[in-house]
Amino acid sequence: MFDLLIKNGIVIDGSGQTRIQADIGIIGEKITFIGDSTGKDSNEVINAKGLIVSPGFIDAHAHHDGVLLNNPQHASSLRQGVTTEILGQDGLSYAPLSSENYKIQRKYLSGILGMPPENLDMSSVSAFRANYHKKVSVNTAYPVSHGALRMESVGFYDKPLVGKELDHAKILLKEGLDQGSVGLATGMSYHPNAWSTTEELVELCKVVRQNNGVYITHLRDVNPDRGFGGGGVPEALEIGRRSGVRVHFSHTRTTAENAGQVSKVLELIDKAKNEGVNCTLELYPYPTGSSFLLSNLPSWAHEGGPKDILERLNDKNSRSKIIEGFRFNKRRRMDQLLLSYLPKNPELEGMTVAQLSELRGVSMGDLICDLLVEQDLQVGFWQIPPQSISIWRQISRDAMEFLSRPDYMIGSDSIPLGSVPHPRAYGTFPRFVGRLRRQFNVMSLEQMIQRIANNPAKTFNLSGRGLLKEGYFADIVIFDEDKIIDTATYDDSKQFPVGIPYVIVNGSIAVKDEVCTGVFSGQAVP
Repeated sequence: MFDLLIKNGIVIDGSGQTRIQADIGIIGEKITFIGDSTGKDSNEVINAKGLIVSPGFIDAHAHHDGVLLNNPQHASSLRQGVTTEILGQDGLSYAPLSSENYKIQRKYLSGILGMPPENLDMSSVSAFRANYHKKVSVNTAYPVSHGALRMESVGFYDKPLVGKELDHAKILLKEGLDQGSVGLATGMSYHPNAWSTTEELVELCKVVRQNNGVYITHLRDVNPDRGFGGGGVPEALEIGRRSGVRVHFSHTRTTAENAGQVSKVLELIDKAKNEGVNCTLELYPYPTGSSFLLSNLPSWAHEGGPKDILERLNDKNSRSKIIEGFRFNKRRRMDQLLLSYLPKNPELEGMTVAQLSELRGVSMGDLICDLLVEQDLQVGFWQIPPQSISIWRQISRDAMEFLSRPDYMIGSDSIPLGSVPHPRAYGTFPRFVGRLRRQFNVMSLEQMIQRIANNPAKTFNLSGRGLLKEGYFADIVIFDEDKIIDTATYDDSKQFPVGIPYVIVNGSIAVKDEVCTGVFSGQAVP
């Protein structure tokens, strides 16, 4: 007898093969039967007549390390059909960190990850994983945080990671990989990661390669002089060449500045792939991103961590230098930032930096410094989307072209903090599977499910996941291919999608009739 039987569904198994009509029988956490279940009994039955039954969606890039610890129900992702998330992204996470360094990192990252409990054990990857295992609604996988390795080796300082300190970092990395980490993640827009060099990353990635892990990179655009070829794509590819590691590129997409230039974006990567560098990529389907306001400060201002940063923001001379540094930040224009997370003043969420600076009668640079002090560094933002509908459409069309490639997958880059988070936190997957698939008709639903489930399972070595197959874990999403769609918008972002009535995680029904059941069956994987 089955514990759960999904009857009459249209099965897309995640392999890319054509859909079939079949029933799926589940016992415990695993799929034990796919076929005609006539005459077989089950304790519980879901009638999926007319609906697609597919592997659960795997979010290849999510900033939920803190959010899950505060809100284990995690409806914003679960309701999208997400059953597994890759945490630790951009090297912005908590393990392996001593108790004291965890408290420092917890505060430093509060504008992007929120404020998880202070007394958690993050001293090892094993300890980190235990904080989530069967305590949250989705599965979680973890690449070792580059930022944590630097903190444990040289502190929150602009110091070279060489000699004994590098050896120590490599030992910590190897221990993390042995304890279930899927690789190493870094973000070269952020600190302390951006104080590294290409040589440091090559040495660390040799350890990752020896353990068949993956190097996940948010490309360097801070301290470019420290990176091979000025950072960016050339540096990431050089790390792959010299270490032999598999390289996974975070949110590689077009923007308003290069809309329509898909081939140009991928030119260097495709050349390197032809030369033998193993590369995969992910993206989200929106024209702008989001981050934490602290990351906008010039590199030198981050040294020492939160306490020293706040002292500089309160010092007249240091503040003047920080504001002067904003002029050289070509990544983000201050007048294009909308404040999404201000926990001490939520009534200001939704205002732009330009709007609030005018209201207060101060410069935008002074406002950013003031907010960081007032909110104790806990400030999030997203970038205002382009006004041109034609540019939006082109970026969406580009996103589908990217995803149609066999080396791509989806990463929401979600930061669900505040009253007006970026809509990708609630809409990324149904936007692709529903809205953009139907609008542009670039790829079949079977191909799309393969990209969403099977590609990340292979990239991050998630054994027994990413396919609907006998003996595999029962991570399953059931949806209406004609009705599934995102409803979250930039101006009304905390809106759940429609057309996804059931989500199953490790054999347990986590969403039923578009309502979360409160089951926390997510596991720390692989």
